[in-house]
Amino acid sequence: MKLSQLRAVVAVAECGNFSEAALELQLSQPAISHAIATLEEELGVPLFARGRHGAVLTPAGDRILYHARQALQSLEMMEREANLHKGLHGGHVRIASFRSVATHLLPKAIAKFHNQFPEVAVTIIESIAYTEVEQCLRDGRADIGVTYLPTSDEFETWEILRDEYVVLLPPEAKIKGSTISWDDIAVYSPVLLACLPCGRALHHHIKKVAPFIQTVADIQEDSTIVSLVNQGLKAAILPRLAAVPIPKAVQVYSLPEPMERVMAIAILSNALHVPAVFTFLEMLKKFDFYTLVKATY
Repeated sequence: MKLSQLRAVVAVAECGNFSEAALELQLSQPAISHAIATLEEELGVPLFARGRHGAVLTPAGDRILYHARQALQSLEMMEREANLHKGLHGGHVRIASFRSVATHLLPKAIAKFHNQFPEVAVTIIESIAYTEVEQCLRDGRADIGVTYLPTSDEFETWEILRDEYVVLLPPEAKIKGSTISWDDIAVYSPVLLACLPCGRALHHHIKKVAPFIQTVADIQEDSTIVSLVNQGLKAAILPRLAAVPIPKAVQVYSLPEPMERVMAIAILSNALHVPAVFTFLEMLKKFDFYTLVKATY
């Protein structure tokens, strides 16, 4: 069944004959006749009784006319919705992110976008890990994602922030000087790390430079880890943004050998997006995340 057949049914019903319907649709009369005939053949019922006085709907044709009009109206609504998206007078942007960025950075960026384009909806899909963010992009559940660099070639990425890993020690910890050594950290073994896969690079780093330090990564919530440190129960190594807000009593040090997680916004390469997504993406690429992070700390 084709849209041209539905348009022909509506036009013939409204005009009462094939010739006027052809003029209205700017088609030839044989084209209109063929469209109606093929539709009647597909449906297995006559839609019009043809005579010297024109074309009159049959009882079946009268009921089918109703559905044909509904289908064309739905098509018109689809086209109208698409035009709204094209003009940024509507649309929906879905951005997937892990918790620390979704909590501390994205709301400010979304608020800025909303001030310019209030009719565009932006939804955050909060994920446990960057791997889940990337899967959201693959599955088409998100338009834009926040992930770690490096990533695979299936994504087009733009770096937005470098976040330092820091050592969190209990309030009563005794460290001489302003720097900390791996031996100082080993005193508090096992040290809590971010759960996998988010902490995978950190796990490999510690195994390489300080294999004598015992670590554990079985707590998913960063806030729970920080709370355990604040209560003097554990020490931890977390990305600074993931750790905030850090209680004043918790002692914070840079790693003996500094390490960062490099964060980026990503889209699936060669993906087709509505203009609202590209406009939001351009805003994110220019957004000053570093200044916002400093205010968060």
